[in-house]
Amino acid sequence: MTGRLTMGLYNSLDPKKFAEAHRRALARAAPVAAAFNCNLVVFGFPFDNDLRTPKEISDWLITTTSIGQGGDWIVKLAEEGRFNSFPYPKGGFPPQLGKVVVATRKPEGKISITPRDAATLLKEGRSLLLVFGLGPRGLPDKIMDMGEYHMDLTNKGVSFETCTAIGAAPARIMTYLDTL
Repeated sequence: MTGRLTMGLYNSLDPKKFAEAHRRALARAAPVAAAFNCNLVVFGFPFDNDLRTPKEISDWLITTTSIGQGGDWIVKLAEEGRFNSFPYPKGGFPPQLGKVVVATRKPEGKISITPRDAATLLKEGRSLLLVFGLGPRGLPDKIMDMGEYHMDLTNKGVSFETCTAIGAAPARIMTYLDTL
């Protein structure tokens, strides 16, 4: 039994106002999640308080911007129960999402894993939550500390723009998984 890979987008942008950068990150991440059979979750996104369910959020998102087919994918993920929204984690991430893997170009040595290691964990039946920080500040230290694992997707310390990493990380992990 293979575990599930969930892509987690952590809002390091504006915590009070939903901005175009939030929309675009979702529009870019949703087709990646669909293509590689991942779930997609967001943390601390400032959605309107009237939006309660993932389906309400996804339906609203496609009416607020011309994000193209990415909007269709977020709706599809929500309909399939593969998209969700959570508040900022306080004491930890929701355990049902799996072991927390922080995407970083500077992994902490003893908890550092490679994309191949992540694929091996999935193959062994462990679910993983791969957390990406949105914005120029990346993930705060307290969130970095919540990671059971840290993963540099390049194995070389190369810094990627967030949306590039969102596309490349699941592709690498799932390609390794296909070869195991």
